[in-house]
Amino acid sequence: MKVAFFRPQIGEEEINEVVDCLRSGWLTTGAKTKRFEEDFAAYMGGGVEAVAVSSATAGLHLALQAIGIGPGDDVIVPSYTFTATAAVVEHLGARPVFVDCDYDTLCLGAAQIDAAITERTRAVMPVHFAGLACDMAPLVALAQRRGLRVVEDAAHSLPATSGGVLVGKHPTSATVFSFYANKTITTGEGGMLVTADPEIAARARIMRLHGIDRDASDRFAGGSWAYDIVLPGYKYNMTDIAAAIGIHQLRRANAFQASRQDAARRYREALQDLPIDLPPEATAGDSHSWHLFIIKLRPESPVSRDAAVKALGEAGISCSVHYRPLHKMTYWRKTHGLRDEDFPNASRAFAGAISLPLYVGMSDDEIGDVVGALRRILS
Repeated sequence: MKVAFFRPQIGEEEINEVVDCLRSGWLTTGAKTKRFEEDFAAYMGGGVEAVAVSSATAGLHLALQAIGIGPGDDVIVPSYTFTATAAVVEHLGARPVFVDCDYDTLCLGAAQIDAAITERTRAVMPVHFAGLACDMAPLVALAQRRGLRVVEDAAHSLPATSGGVLVGKHPTSATVFSFYANKTITTGEGGMLVTADPEIAARARIMRLHGIDRDASDRFAGGSWAYDIVLPGYKYNMTDIAAAIGIHQLRRANAFQASRQDAARRYREALQDLPIDLPPEATAGDSHSWHLFIIKLRPESPVSRDAAVKALGEAGISCSVHYRPLHKMTYWRKTHGLRDEDFPNASRAFAGAISLPLYVGMSDDEIGDVVGALRRILS
């Protein structure tokens, strides 16, 4: 049996909502996007605003821009992340300062942040990695004590909690979620910026569409054509077609998370005796979104990580590696003079990391095929 790396769960509700959108004659940002934003803010538990965007990358860019990050500023980011986390900092003329992660959780902690703070540091961007939330209480306390803004890269972590608090509800400047195809919920492409600060939300709404002071639906759906450019904005808006999918995906977010968690449990039970480090579960009382299931081959493994990935592919098992740390990427390494020895945990984790297939509705046979192939390779 071939096992896909991921398989999105698209139901008749999503299909019907998209068809309704197509038949309505309004495809870009409009009523369905507004509905998705309102539903998402309500899902967070109220007290926040949600701004739908074209990607999590766009949301991170808008969030940093809204808090005033620019030339001369440093923003602390983990090396163990996707390039977008750091790239948006440089897009604003600021400097990403790379720090190591924790080997077990792959998350950024307060201790790593504290050691990297200088007089230039303005903000920190923790990444809730693979769906496991960072330990936010000490991180937020440190940021408040040192006068830093916090923008959370929550691309992996809907719906996860830290300290009993849903990611998106901690006292930070903004949190940004991703709805890419393999995330817990998807809109195909898309993201959501969540903030309790109305000024950040208002600026993000203007900046996501060229700096125009009114949405297209206000200008073309029976209103006045007149508009003004109040800021030099971007083209980061979500379409109603994407939002139509998200409306119904959001309603099943908790069920999707439960299914992923069940698959992770079955993996953990079946793989615990192999020469690998298993991904940690959330601490007691908290939840893990299980966006990814990342194992790490130990040094005593009979094969290398790359050989294992190749053998899994030959056995029909699609897998991946998340991620090659940024200090190993040509641009970041050369531009910022990054060295492996400065990131021992990230380097060690990457050397053995394999992301196994994980998606909603994985059958026992599918998990059994992955486990069986891995056992043969590691025997």
